[in-house]
Amino acid sequence: QVQLVESGGGLVQAGGSLRLSCASSESIFRLNAMGWYRQAPGKQRELVALFFSGTTNNYAHSVKGRFTISRDNAKNTVYLQMNNLKPEDTAVYYCTARKLTVNYWGQGTQVTVSS
Repeated sequence: QVQLVESGGGLVQAGGSLRLSCASSESIFRLNAMGWYRQAPGKQRELVALFFSGTTNNYAHSVKGRFTISRDNAKNTVYLQMNNLKPEDTAVYYCTARKLTVNYWGQGTQVTVSS
């Protein structure tokens, strides 16, 4: 069982920045992937940014150039730096981790961007 604890959401004006954090109870080196999804009201959950074991990172097209995923291996923590936020980025952001074939999810953190 992998536990994920998120923090860093909040309310920000368009053009502003936020940084999300996700601490894993499992060593990052034992995970196959870790990153972020988001779900806006009435929409399906969608990938935001994900890194796979190794150095490969995936980003949603809508956030490329604005969001950056990074990690601190010593703290088993993944970060999502979100710059130039837009109202359409408003959603609940979920941290996710994959270990072998099992996906784990955090409780979610709300990000609201006002226009």
